[in-house]
Amino acid sequence: MTGVRYRELRLPSAEDPLSLMARLARSGLFEQYVVYENGPEWSFAGGVLTDLRLDADTCRTAGPAAVENWLAELPVRGWRVYGWAAFEWGAVSAGAGGVAVPGDAADAGVLVHLAVPVGEVRADGEGVLVRAVDEQQLALLARLVRAAPGIPAREPTERVEVRLDDTDGYREAVVAALTTLDGTGPLEKVILSRQVPVPVPLDLVATYVAGRRANTPARSFLVRLGQAHAAGFSPETVAEVTADRLVVSRPLAGTRARTGEPAEDARLRAELLGDPKEIHEHAISVKLALEDLAAVCEETWVAEYLTVQERGTVQHLASTVMGRLRPDRTPWQAFAALFPAVTATGIPKAPAYPLIRRLEGRPRGLYAGAVLTYDTDGTLDAALVLRTVFQRDGHGLLQAGAGIVRQSRPDREHEETCEKLRSVAAHLVPLVSPAPRTAAPPAPGPAKIPAQEEGASDTVAP
Repeated sequence: MTGVRYRELRLPSAEDPLSLMARLARSGLFEQYVVYENGPEWSFAGGVLTDLRLDADTCRTAGPAAVENWLAELPVRGWRVYGWAAFEWGAVSAGAGGVAVPGDAADAGVLVHLAVPVGEVRADGEGVLVRAVDEQQLALLARLVRAAPGIPAREPTERVEVRLDDTDGYREAVVAALTTLDGTGPLEKVILSRQVPVPVPLDLVATYVAGRRANTPARSFLVRLGQAHAAGFSPETVAEVTADRLVVSRPLAGTRARTGEPAEDARLRAELLGDPKEIHEHAISVKLALEDLAAVCEETWVAEYLTVQERGTVQHLASTVMGRLRPDRTPWQAFAALFPAVTATGIPKAPAYPLIRRLEGRPRGLYAGAVLTYDTDGTLDAALVLRTVFQRDGHGLLQAGAGIVRQSRPDREHEETCEKLRSVAAHLVPLVSPAPRTAAPPAPGPAKIPAQEEGASDTVAP
């Protein structure tokens, strides 16, 4: 360790955190960034001071130790790591065969990408904490925070229309899955998804703002890191680990639409709570989540069972499962035990991986993976990547799935994917060239770790 610390500056702010995050993302100060909303705190992580990219071979040979070793050698104190994990990381880590990995020519085969940012801005609606590893970056970020416009910027009103009824053979895939579920194998449930292309390039920052204002997510994120470029409104977390080693997962399984009409939504809620298929699907998901926790926890329990959570255009059956992390296990190992989320994979997970790959016909990549933060005090928070729009090769892509059990009906499962897709599809903002940017000071050259002696001040006065 070099003794490098983040310099910090606390500022007041009357700007709402979502607008601030969008301005920072648009500023052009950093080519790569992550925005992450966790309850009242919104974080912007800009630039890459140091990062870790794990491919399939490293994941197979090193396992969680690859991440633990990297964290132990980080060249800065007081870090918070931001990053993502592709769905296929779970399959590769479990040793599942026949699973292709995602990638492109620039960043092929990366399954986990974690980064320590050059600078951070954390806002909670009452104040703003600005952090950077050198004074120049700190001053640039502080200037951006202080530059809040007197009149809020107008949000684009134009939206992209997307056809959601293009199934791409989804009903046939559900039928094939039901054939497998009716066989003699151990599989009780599999989550099958389908993709919907967006025909034009998107303004992802504006889409994030519009989508967040209309949704009620558990977490939200805007990611431009390595091969991941996405905006999401996650309905649930894969894993939450507190500084005192409490591990929490909040599986959602069982779905009905939200129409905006109170009487109809109440009727659908009652229907959801009384549907044997949906309750069975939820119960077996909670059971597997407890089994995953038991692998790393000394005790586990269900803190909340079979409630209903409203998430954008849908409502879900929800439960909360918890455990106390064993002394010989780390927060990253807890996340690895719960990943991928049981509500995005299958029951059991191992036989679900090859079936998903065969019936979907392509790697999922970030979809059904996680976007996460991990702090030096052991706090970890990982959002499940659902209700997300992805930007690939200049075009947008939506993806949604449904849990298939023996009682499933192909038409209903297809309709469920449409209900979920509407949470994002109604808020897609087309890109207007050139994309608007907030005026900002010229960006400095590549970040370098500054020479800093032990005991030097890590705080700059306003």
